[in-house]
Parts: sequence; C-alpha cells; structure tokens
Amino acid sequence: MDDERDEAIQRRAYEIWEREGGVHGDPEKHWHQAEAEIEREAALEARQGTTTALSSKAKKPRRGETSISDVMTVEALAMRTGITGDQAQDLIDRLGDDRAAIEDAARSLAAGQQNFSK
Repeated sequence: MDDERDEAIQRRAYEIWEREGGVHGDPEKHWHQAEAEIEREAALEARQGTTTALSSKAKKPRRGETSISDVMTVEALAMRTGITGDQAQDLIDRLGDDRAAIEDAARSLAAGQQNFSK
C-alpha cells in the first residue's frame, strides 16, 4: 500500500513540476504539494463514503466542504491555467460558483507569475 501511495505521489509531483514549467526547482516542494493533494482527495473520498452510508439521498456539500468532483475541477483548473492546485482551490473558495470569474482570475494569476519569472 505504501508503494502505491508513493508512486501516486511521485506521479502527481511530476505533474505539478510539468504544470509549473518543468524548470529545475525544489523537488521536495512538489513532493509535499502532491502528498497534500492526494491526502486531501483520500479524506474527501472517505468522508463522501461515510455520507453515502448515512443517507441514501445524495447531499450537496456544505459551504467550506469540497466534493470529489470539485477536487477534479481544482486540478483541471490548475492544469489548464498553469497555477498550483492550492492557488486554484483558493480561487474557487473565494469566488464560489462563478466559473468565468474563476477562469479569469486564474489566467491573470498565471500571467502575473510568468511576468514575475522573466
């Protein structure tokens, strides 16, 4: 099980590295970010399983909670725009359901990071 977990973290860390431009940097940062993302996803899956067991009716996540589909949305936003998963989650938390505003903010954030690195 630990080997599978480590492999998943390694794959995710590589994806993060690619998303951030693939430049030589801090592999430990990518590893820790990947580990946190995977742990967050596992906790959400466990919580969702508990919720399903308690009720046969599907529930909408309460404010501050994230569903599995939201995690995928966070990752997709990060991959699409070139920001980190944490930055994507922060934008979604702050801007709510306004997808256009989230996309615009993510692109602006990514553009600012590119300008800063030049």
